[in-house]
Amino acid sequence: MNIRLRSSWWSFGFRTAILLYFFLLVILPIFGIYVQSFSQGWSAFAESVIDPLAWKAVLLTVRLAVLAALINLVVGTIIGWVLIRYRFPGRRLLNSLVDLPFALPTAVGGLMILLLLGPNSPLGKLGFDIVYHEPAIVIAMVFVTFPFVIRGVQPLLEEMEASEEEAAYTMGASRSRTFFSVILPTMLPGIISGGMLAFSRALAEFGAVVLVAGNIPGRTLVASVYIFGQIESDNTQGAAAVSVLLLTLSFLILWAINIVQGRRKRA
Repeated sequence: MNIRLRSSWWSFGFRTAILLYFFLLVILPIFGIYVQSFSQGWSAFAESVIDPLAWKAVLLTVRLAVLAALINLVVGTIIGWVLIRYRFPGRRLLNSLVDLPFALPTAVGGLMILLLLGPNSPLGKLGFDIVYHEPAIVIAMVFVTFPFVIRGVQPLLEEMEASEEEAAYTMGASRSRTFFSVILPTMLPGIISGGMLAFSRALAEFGAVVLVAGNIPGRTLVASVYIFGQIESDNTQGAAAVSVLLLTLSFLILWAINIVQGRRKRA
């Protein structure tokens, strides 16, 4: 009886500690942002959101994040396929380097892009200068979100039974038809969830983007940099209002990812 009582108390304390940690680290800050964004009423919130600079910054961020996610969908799927299906010297090293954007400070990524493509770089001196323009922002977003699709596709390819492909070939299917009918449907949940995570992460990127964007209002000013500028201007309510837009969009994306993963498990 004492052992069961101790076990139940230990389990209760462990669950309480986890829930308290989650509440303090995640729920409370999110709740604080929503409260701050509506602290001056709905009219102030709407005014902050429909401000031309804020709206243009959000639209620009969404458009470039979509483009970066699409690039990662294609390139990430190809890289994930190559790393799983082919054996070549340096494969393990390349596979480990995939996670480099997760390990590096994002400001370092922005600095690398600035040094490689900036006006003082070898390419810049040849006239190939894209820094402080939209392409540089897309490159920065692609860099920081690079691993998501790859790591989403790889486990699905590893779990796939070779007999499924062999059966398709035995029935006379070509390589292309086997890929689109058998392999691609297997990879699709990882591609979709990885792409949505890449999009959500690109929406909030700051460190890499701020160094290469130029931060020109209406042209290269993204939402995260706009929020930072509002904080510096002591407009916390305006910063919170734009943050709520990005946060709500991220919640919707995570909800969609859970639906995709749930359907995959039921299948």
